[in-house]
Amino acid sequence: MFYRRALLSSLNRLGRRRQTAGLPYKVRGAKRMAYITKDERERGGLVKHTGGCHCGAVRFELWSAPHLHVFNCNCSICTKKQNCHFIVPKSQFTLLQGADNITTYTFNTRMAKHTFCKMCGVQSFYTPRSNPDGFGVAPHCLDPGTVSSVTVEDFCGQNWEESMQKHQTIRSMSKPTTDT
Repeated sequence: MFYRRALLSSLNRLGRRRQTAGLPYKVRGAKRMAYITKDERERGGLVKHTGGCHCGAVRFELWSAPHLHVFNCNCSICTKKQNCHFIVPKSQFTLLQGADNITTYTFNTRMAKHTFCKMCGVQSFYTPRSNPDGFGVAPHCLDPGTVSSVTVEDFCGQNWEESMQKHQTIRSMSKPTTDT
């Protein structure tokens, strides 16, 4: 329960901002203004998010909606890592730096690729079993200023197969939403 409250508090801080298309918005606590560019508006409502690990060795950018649909999974590894993630197609994700600083852990079916930084140990993204053609991205590893809101949905990873049957849309979340 404490973890969920802390997660929601952290995600709310990430998403708290005022956005007006084409005008600057101020991120609470930020020292400078950010702008939504014409390029971002032309991508069908998607914005460019950037982020990375704690030490900065791993950096990435991705295109996604400013509203994040985050999964709070209770499978064995997500529970141990306190992992929450949102899913993006591989075509909308670019690793900017740090490929040589990433190591991968797999177990059980070996479909999920749990990647993390060799230097600081932070998992900022991984390849989920539910979406092997996409990435699960940790929203708390995004740089501030591009998230407008966050919806957190519990996912019962302890009963993975049953949960996948009930949640018919999760597999489609790694399909591209626009041409990039």
